[in-house]
Amino acid sequence: MARTRSPETPDGTKPSRRKGLFITFEGVEGSGKSTQSRALAHYLRSKGLWVLETREPGGTPVAEQIRDMLLRPDPVRDLADPLTPECEVALIVAARSQHVTNLLRPALQQGAIILCDRFTDSTLAYQGFGRGLPLSALRPLTRWVSQNLTPDLTVLLDLPVAQGLKRRLDSHKANRLDHETSAFHQRVRKGFVTLAKQHARRIHTVNASRSAQTISKHVIAVVEPLIQAGLRTQRVSVNPS
Repeated sequence: MARTRSPETPDGTKPSRRKGLFITFEGVEGSGKSTQSRALAHYLRSKGLWVLETREPGGTPVAEQIRDMLLRPDPVRDLADPLTPECEVALIVAARSQHVTNLLRPALQQGAIILCDRFTDSTLAYQGFGRGLPLSALRPLTRWVSQNLTPDLTVLLDLPVAQGLKRRLDSHKANRLDHETSAFHQRVRKGFVTLAKQHARRIHTVNASRSAQTISKHVIAVVEPLIQAGLRTQRVSVNPS
């Protein structure tokens, strides 16, 4: 599938050309990213399209090991040797390096539609707005590690923090970040909202307080034009006449 347009990059540079389509899902804890990614994948596969589902941190064997280190609750470590914000972001970008190089870029070059649960926006929202690390340092770091790879579309599932955390805690799948303070998660949500305003062409905000089925229909309506435009471009490139 050919790319439909040149996505925005934070420093204004154009990413290298690729054949596939890169869609990311972002949002606070419990916003339903995984649910909506699976629903969109099911829809796209029903159309006969090649879809790759992945996540961050994670996506490759090494990156998944780093994910476990980052997110698994560990009372002994958290009390005796808690992760510093700088260590946290270093582990995240290490996992991303593996993910981009060994999975994302090769799949895009082969024409896959990639659906990724979190990407660089989460780093800016969580470690920047949430942890207070300087965005002036995080932006070039994430650009470098991601090799300027930028999503064609980012779906931001926006949800009140209290509602999202309740979903997570009720699901018995809470990770280390779920146990952060409400104030931390409020800063993260503010970060996502700010990023959505700064990159309005790329980030589409969806009200995640509604039913999963309603949200899924909304997401499909947003993605469908990108898919159709990509298919038309692909047909033109194969049949120039």
